[in-house]
Amino acid sequence: MATTAVAGIGCLLVKEYQLASFLGLMLALLIWSHYKQSSVLLASKHFKKGNYEATENALDEVPDPERLAKNRRGYYEFMRANIALHREQYEEAEYHFQLASRFPLGGKTDKVFVLIHLANLALRKKDKLRILAYLEIAKDMASTPRAKEIINRIEKEANSL
Repeated sequence: MATTAVAGIGCLLVKEYQLASFLGLMLALLIWSHYKQSSVLLASKHFKKGNYEATENALDEVPDPERLAKNRRGYYEFMRANIALHREQYEEAEYHFQLASRFPLGGKTDKVFVLIHLANLALRKKDKLRILAYLEIAKDMASTPRAKEIINRIEKEANSL
């Protein structure tokens, strides 16, 4: 950003107004992109490697999660929830998974696994109504055999409550 700003000022000094205005637009795009995308992409790279500490550090750089673009906000909440789940902070994990379920994620499979996590957390609390509600939605969206198997297993446990 600083390089773009300095180059724009330099263009103004040598009276290259078209190039200066182009660099001004580029700077505005960079600033807008920073607030809408932030470091979520970097965090997802660490998350896929299983490095939760680096993921959390990258997510902590997001100044205001509410300002993220909708597609980035879903990933942000999903990663926060998984970090909380990894640390056995179940209330926080449930909160973030519920937020993640309201935003678009990569595809149906990701949304199904968010619902499976929510059903699992409700199973931990022995809340049969919520378990069955989450599983009903997940069943309609499930497309992989693994997801269907997990849903059936959780449903059996819920019915035994």
